Amino acid sequence: MRAKEIRELVKIAEESNIGELEVTYWWGRKIRISKTASSVAVARSGAVEVVTVPAQAAPAAGAAEAETAAAPAIPDKLVPVKAPMVGTFYRAPSPDADPYVREGDVVSQGQVLCIIEAMKLMNEIEAEVSGKIVKIMVENARPVEYNQVLFMVDPS
Repeated sequence: MRAKEIRELVKIAEESNIGELEVTYWWGRKIRISKTASSVAVARSGAVEVVTVPAQAAPAAGAAEAETAAAPAIPDKLVPVKAPMVGTFYRAPSPDADPYVREGDVVSQGQVLCIIEAMKLMNEIEAEVSGKIVKIMVENARPVEYNQVLFMVDPS
């Protein structure tokens, strides 16, 4: 599949209300396009290409208020640790190992909190601040998106 054809598929996904499109072509090769609020991820045989999509028209004032109300409120003193990439979240270095951290643990800046697997590479995510892990926001072995909150840390 050529880049022009992929761009056409991205355009179709962008202009429609579908969240994901998967096409199987020549000899079982697949392409999947997943749409989020601000980007479209194109996966081809294990490789991922992220294409930025222009933001949708601004929602009505009432819709924006409803969306804000639906988002969980983050207390002012807590610091969120966010995913720096898209991938799969793992709490431990291997399935039979203890997790790096648990709720209630005290961590120091630079300490490994979890792993995010992206394209078969294991990326250690470190604490940005010292403090206490108040809440783990993601279940083990679940996919995460860029900038998704992984942990809530109380720096006091």
